[in-house]
Amino acid sequence: MLVSDTRNDYEIIEGVKIIAPSPDMGHSSIVMNLSATIGAYVKINKLGICFGDHMDVHFPDGSLFQPDFIFISAANAQLFWENKRRTLHGVPDMVAEILSQSTMKRDMGIKKDIYERNGVKEYWIIDPWRETVDVYLLRGGKYELDGHYENWSDDELAELEESRDLSDEEKAELKAQYKPEVPVAVLDGFKVKIRNIFGWYFE
Repeated sequence: MLVSDTRNDYEIIEGVKIIAPSPDMGHSSIVMNLSATIGAYVKINKLGICFGDHMDVHFPDGSLFQPDFIFISAANAQLFWENKRRTLHGVPDMVAEILSQSTMKRDMGIKKDIYERNGVKEYWIIDPWRETVDVYLLRGGKYELDGHYENWSDDELAELEESRDLSDEEKAELKAQYKPEVPVAVLDGFKVKIRNIFGWYFE
């Protein structure tokens, strides 16, 4: 998400340098969790390579970002290895951005547009406060919201079970809205427990 020099972290969007603060502990925890779940699955099955934070990505249109999480499939791995540098020149298969107060507008707006026009197949927008994940998939050159996922607590799930003001059909409908796993489309639907994205300990 950020481009580093010797003094500051910043990103360059449409030719404008924007200074941004370092990520907080919650942000770093989510990046680590993505690496420990998706990254481990990718590595064990030799499906490609993942990076979390501080990897420069040079897109074909000239944009330069450091996404919070990157997956590059084995078929596209040459984009990283052939340049023999510590940067990626090309288009990752998947990126994820974790919202912060200073980056939220860009992550949901201009950066989403840039990922779309460069052909990133899957884009996750992760909200650390609401503990939600919005998954966008590239279809016909445009992003479509494929799914919205919320991390419901045990208490919230219990309330659905115990709610007496709802019919059985209404209870079932509400409970069906809870999707405990987030599929990764570019990994043939490999699923990540949403609690393992936001939790301090894995289930």
